[in-house]
Amino acid sequence: MNHFEYIDDELHCEDVAVKDIAGQVGTPFYLYSKATLGRHFQVFDGSFSVPHITCFATKSCSNIAILNLFASLGGGADIVSGGELFRALKAGMDPKKIVYSGVGKGRDELKYGLESGILMFNVESEQELDALQEVAAGLGVKAPVSFRVNPDVDPKTHAYISTGLAKNKFGVPIAEALEVYKRAMAMANIEVVGVSCHIGSQLIDVSPFVESLAKVKNFIQRLQGAGCAITYLDLGGGLGITYDDEEPPAPLDYARALEEELGDLGCTLILEPGRVIVGNAGILVTKVLYTKQGGKKFTIVDAGMNDLARPSLYDAYHAILPVEERGQGRELGDVVGPICETGDFLARDKQVPVSKQDDLLAVMSAGAYGFTMSSNYNTRPRVAEVLVDGTKFHVIRQRETLEMMIAGEMIPEK
Repeated sequence: MNHFEYIDDELHCEDVAVKDIAGQVGTPFYLYSKATLGRHFQVFDGSFSVPHITCFATKSCSNIAILNLFASLGGGADIVSGGELFRALKAGMDPKKIVYSGVGKGRDELKYGLESGILMFNVESEQELDALQEVAAGLGVKAPVSFRVNPDVDPKTHAYISTGLAKNKFGVPIAEALEVYKRAMAMANIEVVGVSCHIGSQLIDVSPFVESLAKVKNFIQRLQGAGCAITYLDLGGGLGITYDDEEPPAPLDYARALEEELGDLGCTLILEPGRVIVGNAGILVTKVLYTKQGGKKFTIVDAGMNDLARPSLYDAYHAILPVEERGQGRELGDVVGPICETGDFLARDKQVPVSKQDDLLAVMSAGAYGFTMSSNYNTRPRVAEVLVDGTKFHVIRQRETLEMMIAGEMIPEK
């Protein structure tokens, strides 16, 4: 469910007409519904009956206003960089609800996490463990550690967002993990508190989740037999959403399947939803600049692959709707942006709205990995972000200016 709907043939976000926001903010811009964000978070979090912490995957949508909303609902954060830790803390996240994942944490980032008192580090290699021991010793503290184990489970998703196979860069192979845990337990400044597992993103079937949990559960029982008590089981995220005709499981069905497999293991679950919370809570609004008929019909808009990378990067599908429905119908063609790349498209060989100059289009399901993956390619300012709350809207990120883009650059003195 989301709060984007047509009222008198005009697309609205909650109670605000999208074209009215465009008239004041300009295009392109990302637009989020606070009601949808809150509902999605509460439905997901409320689906679990066992002790758990819902740590939102910050990489999917990292604006501090949105993180603050989730913090107010009792949520935490799954972070993968020192920058995301900075954002989470600025947004008011409880450090004891922050877990730090990622294969390449620098020593300065490890120090920042320790000084901030986060819940735990999801360590992904023995060399990272050594670095964390050294940094923790230098601070005179113990580092709370969970190892990300790789269960070698096929998530049946796009290769770029598959993370749980043996050939992927993430985690410690589950067959080797017991010895790594034993080594960590012997370190003076390491406190082993958990086990972590994340197999991929945009999964639309619960069976890979259950298969990976079964393997991790067996591993935890082996750890317990070796005298290693586990407090937290981090199951990651990855639950998919509907972009087109996908039929992902409801959060309640996902939760029931996991809890049934979990049994009485006695661990507090850490859950890292991202896309399932924000994906359908945000859209990208763009304006038609030109149309032309070449070998095919092209609708040229003012948003490009630098603003929304998913179609170019993954050949991902995003529905495109007219902001004003005039009965104009749809036609086969491409919706493309201003970037000087053939790969710059928002839709390719799809049925798209018949459009004319200055029409507004809404690129749907753009709340996850939309703004966070955007760039300044072709020296294009990153767009504004806007949050609607009932009858009001708030600019939660101002549009970049040209001066802002070059603020850190300088010409050497001769």
